[in-house]
Amino acid sequence: MLRILEPDSPLNRFSRREWLRIGGTSLGGLSLANCVHATPAGLAAGSADAGLSVGRARSVIVIFLSGGPPQHETWDPKPNAPAEIRGGFGTIATQTPGLAIGELMPMTAMMTDHIAVLRAMVTNDNAHSSSGYQMMTGIPHIPLNAENAVAKAPNLAPHWGAINGYLTRRSQLAFPPAITLPNRIANTGEIVWPGQVGGVLGPACDPWLLTCDPSKPSFTVPDLALPTELPPLRFERRLSLLEQLNGHLDQMKDSAAVAGFDRQTLRAVDLLSGAGGSKAFDLSGESDNTRDRYGRTRWGQSVLLSRRLVEAGVSFVQVNWAPVDGEPNGGGWDTHNNHNDMLKRFLMPWMDRAYSALIGDLAERGLLDETLVVWVGEFGHTPRFNPNAGRDHWGQCFSMALAGGGVRGGVVHGASDEQAAFPVSGRVEPSDLLATMFHLLGHAPDTTLRDTEGRPHPVSRGRVIDEIL
Repeated sequence: MLRILEPDSPLNRFSRREWLRIGGTSLGGLSLANCVHATPAGLAAGSADAGLSVGRARSVIVIFLSGGPPQHETWDPKPNAPAEIRGGFGTIATQTPGLAIGELMPMTAMMTDHIAVLRAMVTNDNAHSSSGYQMMTGIPHIPLNAENAVAKAPNLAPHWGAINGYLTRRSQLAFPPAITLPNRIANTGEIVWPGQVGGVLGPACDPWLLTCDPSKPSFTVPDLALPTELPPLRFERRLSLLEQLNGHLDQMKDSAAVAGFDRQTLRAVDLLSGAGGSKAFDLSGESDNTRDRYGRTRWGQSVLLSRRLVEAGVSFVQVNWAPVDGEPNGGGWDTHNNHNDMLKRFLMPWMDRAYSALIGDLAERGLLDETLVVWVGEFGHTPRFNPNAGRDHWGQCFSMALAGGGVRGGVVHGASDEQAAFPVSGRVEPSDLLATMFHLLGHAPDTTLRDTEGRPHPVSRGRVIDEIL
C-alpha cells in the first residue's frame, strides 16, 4: 500500500521502489501509455537569448510520404526524356502558367497557385533510415547510406516537431505542441527510423505518437479514453490522490524531472477530463462531403484529423503515410516493383485527393495563411527503371512542395537536369528546409537550443530559402 506522508516527513525516506510505485500511480491505470512520459531532468530553461525573425505561420502540417515519392511522376516530369526515364505517364497543366506536373495529380494541379515547388532537394543519401533522419532533423546521418539505422549516438538530433515543442514551452495546454500520426515510420521488421523523437533535447520534447485509424466507424484515439474498468468516480478519486501527492512533491519543486512530469500529467488530465480534447478527435463533426473530399482511407482521414488538430491548437502535426496491407512494397512509396501500377491504382490518387483537400480546406477556412503545409518524403527515385519495373532509391535530387504560412504560391525554385537526376540550379538541403520552416514560425536559424547536458545547438545550420517567401 502506498503511504502518503505528512508534510513534515522527509522525502528521502521514500525507497527507490516506492518512487517507482508513485510514478505508476500518478494516473494509475489510465490508458496513457504512449501519450504521457516522465520528463527527465536537464531540459534547458528558456531561450531568451534566441534571436527571433518575423514569422507568419502559427502551425505546421507535414505530409510525409515515407518510401519516397518519385519526382518524375509528381513535381518534376520529363516528358521529352526517353521512355525508360520518362515513365508511363504524361503531364497535366496547372493553375500556375507554365507549370506542368504529373498527370496523376489532377486535383493538386488546381491548387498550385498556393504551392511553391522545390525541384532540387538533395540529401546524397540513398537509405530510407538515414536519409529520413536527415530530412526530419536537418542533420546528415553519420555515416550516410545507413539502412536500418536506429536512434543512437552520434545520431540523436531532434525531430523538427521536438524542436517546435522545445521552442513553444507551453506548460498547461490541452494538447501537446507536436503530434505524429497515424503511425511511426519503420523499416520492415519494425526497425524504427532515427530522428523521430526529442534526441539530445530529451524525451520531454518527444512528439506525441498517436497510432490510430480515423477511417474506422468506431474510431477513438488510443490512450485518450478512460478504460472500462476505471469509471468516472474512480477517476476522480485517483485525481484526489494525485493532488495529495503533489503537496509533497512541492518540496521538490527545484527538480526538473518532477516539474516536467507534472506538466505531462496536467496535459493528460486535460485530455481525459475536458471536452476540448475529445471534440478535436471526433470526426463525426465533419460532414460526409468533407470526409469524402479527403478520402475514406486511413491516410485520407489522418490528413483530415491533422486539420482538426491544428484548429484545436496543436502547432506541429506530422502525418506519415499509412502502409496498405496486402500490397507490394508494403503498400508504401518504396516502389522497387510494379511502380506504375501502384502509382496509378492507389498511391497517387489517395495522395492527390487528401493533399489537395487539405490545401483547399485550409484556404476556405482562412487558415492557410497561418498554416505551413510541407509535402515531402525521405528521397526521390532513380531516373531509370530497374528490371522489376520499379524505381529505386535516389537522394541526389528530388522534389518537395511547401504551401501556406508565408510561402509564395505559384512558384518553382530550383531545376534538375534532363533526367531529374542531379541539380542544375537552386539546390537546397534539409537544413535549409528546417531553417525556412522555423523562420516562418518566427525563429531564426541560429536560435539556440540547449540539450539535456546544457550544450548549445542551433535550430538549423542551413539558410532560409528566401526565393519562395
